[in-house]
Amino acid sequence: MKAALFYYATLLTAAFAHPGHHKAHVPTGSFIEWAPAGPNDVRGPCPMMNTLANHGFLPHDGKNLTQEVVTKGLGDALNFDAALIQVMFKQALPANPDFPNASFFDLNMLNTHNLLEHDASLSRLDAYFGNNHVFNQQVFDQTKQYWVSPTINASHITNSKLARMLQSKASNPTYKFTNTTEAFSIGEILAPFIAFGDVEMVTVARNLVIYFFENERLPVKLGWSRKTNAVALTDILDLAAKLSNASTLFTGVSPLPGTGKRDVAISQRDVHAAFGLL
Repeated sequence: MKAALFYYATLLTAAFAHPGHHKAHVPTGSFIEWAPAGPNDVRGPCPMMNTLANHGFLPHDGKNLTQEVVTKGLGDALNFDAALIQVMFKQALPANPDFPNASFFDLNMLNTHNLLEHDASLSRLDAYFGNNHVFNQQVFDQTKQYWVSPTINASHITNSKLARMLQSKASNPTYKFTNTTEAFSIGEILAPFIAFGDVEMVTVARNLVIYFFENERLPVKLGWSRKTNAVALTDILDLAAKLSNASTLFTGVSPLPGTGKRDVAISQRDVHAAFGLL
């Protein structure tokens, strides 16, 4: 998802380097209460992070996201375990211009092109064409046309990913998509399964995913509820491997003799895909 866990799992430390951010407020959040960003609030390219800010699990203004704040927010809302969130936080922290002397990030810091945000998003324009962080309905309509049944599976989601890559490569003269980008991209497409679906079967209800993307709101009204079992780094790695293999255009054995699975995209030591979740 590397937009993504962020090479397969990534996010988000008590003297703040940024003037004006002196103390982190740790919000409580609500599955029911929701409000979109206001004129003084910031948002980024990650639909889930925006969603959690809209619900108050992260600061509604989208600012001063410390490790404490992110750990509580993702734990309360999605039941991510603390070890996974620590990995994710560390992946996002370099987005702060004060890094390595930074202990927080703001959501709009994630808008920096080709840091975490990338070309061929499922729901955002490429930076070359304009706003790279606000939801774009036209882009998303192109994405969801590949979700051809009420239940999205690995083939559906990876087909939409590949289609967006091809479209971006054909139309964007500055198109860039590296191995690192691939990992974040896998993180992006695994997020709906992790948050709303069946990780073992790699399935998720189409209506839940569309509602989430189009509203940046948790699909509680459609019957969704927080998972009872904690989501761990191993869950991200296992699902990322499945989706990475499903996203190849080759069939049968690996196209590169001796490589086995798509090792160029997956590494147990590189967990960028975690950030793609958000």
